[in-house]
Amino acid sequence: MIDHSGKHQIQQIAVVGGGPVGLAAAVALASAGAKVTLVARKAPYADNRTTALLGASIGFLDGIGVWQHCADKAAALKVMRLVDDTGRLVRAPEVKFTCDEIGRDAFGYNTENRLLIAALEQRASECASLSRIDDDAESVTPGDLAVDIVTKRGARFKAQLVVGSDGRHSLCREAAGIAVQRRDLEQTALTFNVSHTRPHRDTSTEFHTPSGPCVFVPLPGQCSSVVWVSRPDEAARLHALSDAELGREAERQSHSILGAMNVEGERFTFPLSIERPARLAAQRIVLAGESAHVLPPIGAQGLNMGLRDAADLAGIVGDCVAIGDDPGSESVLASYERSRKADIATRTFAIDLANRSLLSDFLPVQPARAIGLGLIGSIGPLRRLAMREGLSPSWRRSFFG
Repeated sequence: MIDHSGKHQIQQIAVVGGGPVGLAAAVALASAGAKVTLVARKAPYADNRTTALLGASIGFLDGIGVWQHCADKAAALKVMRLVDDTGRLVRAPEVKFTCDEIGRDAFGYNTENRLLIAALEQRASECASLSRIDDDAESVTPGDLAVDIVTKRGARFKAQLVVGSDGRHSLCREAAGIAVQRRDLEQTALTFNVSHTRPHRDTSTEFHTPSGPCVFVPLPGQCSSVVWVSRPDEAARLHALSDAELGREAERQSHSILGAMNVEGERFTFPLSIERPARLAAQRIVLAGESAHVLPPIGAQGLNMGLRDAADLAGIVGDCVAIGDDPGSESVLASYERSRKADIATRTFAIDLANRSLLSDFLPVQPARAIGLGLIGSIGPLRRLAMREGLSPSWRRSFFG
């Protein structure tokens, strides 16, 4: 299908980027009836980071035939605790969310990213209308009727619609002429996994500290993943510790709720930022995943929002190709922008506000934050609303569950 001779083959959809959102978008689009070309190198995923997949994401992955390939390797999230560990004069009461209060078996499941990628790759290989170029895109050039794509090894083709799921330094976003607003946060996330001597009982516990949240998320067995947000210098200190020393620091930070801890595998650090593109679609290119939004790892929203990008796009494009319309038309791009804009804007605002309120030393902010969390924790209807909205926006149209 792809020509190296200089002739331009016109495809229906091209997905650029082979991370979890790119793979999910490619599979979902193919499942919705589109003919898809995925442009992404196949590379082993050695990272041991994990993702908490919330309710709507599980429904989406199940709907496109992916969840069955990794469900048995994930840990259920049945209880979520928020603990104010700031040590400040005014502190919020502990807030506990339980899944059975909103009629669910679990809020979601925590799984290793490498296992999710493997499940997505397996499902992608099963899709008859999904082909793949095992290469990176070198250039993306929009045109009136199609977008021209050239890979680093010289493959060249055109696509009516391009899905840019190529990360925060997106080639596709740049090609579409979409500006991005970036704000670097004075925080760094340290991620690692631990085994521990006490059971987690399917409970995710998030400690709020003056420099950011530290969350312990269940993994299968007596293991948990840790996302520890702190100042860059503190994150560097923790990263430099031995496994035994880091395990003791993690036990101290968790107030020994999980007992003694042993660090399992590697640890990673990455600086935090918030990125907001001016648009989500232009010139036959739509953005998904981190090319469309970058958030701090608070409330497990990042990848879950990216999967909602993929689900909504597949629904819109599926409706379009079913009646033989152009999937890269202005109407499709406008529909995608409308479907995703409010979700991304409200989540970004809420996470930014929560993070700012945690870091602020301005005295009036502290009681306001404590009162807000106290109300959520003590008023049943408000607590249940917060739980449901945290899983997925209630007003959002669902295409895959």
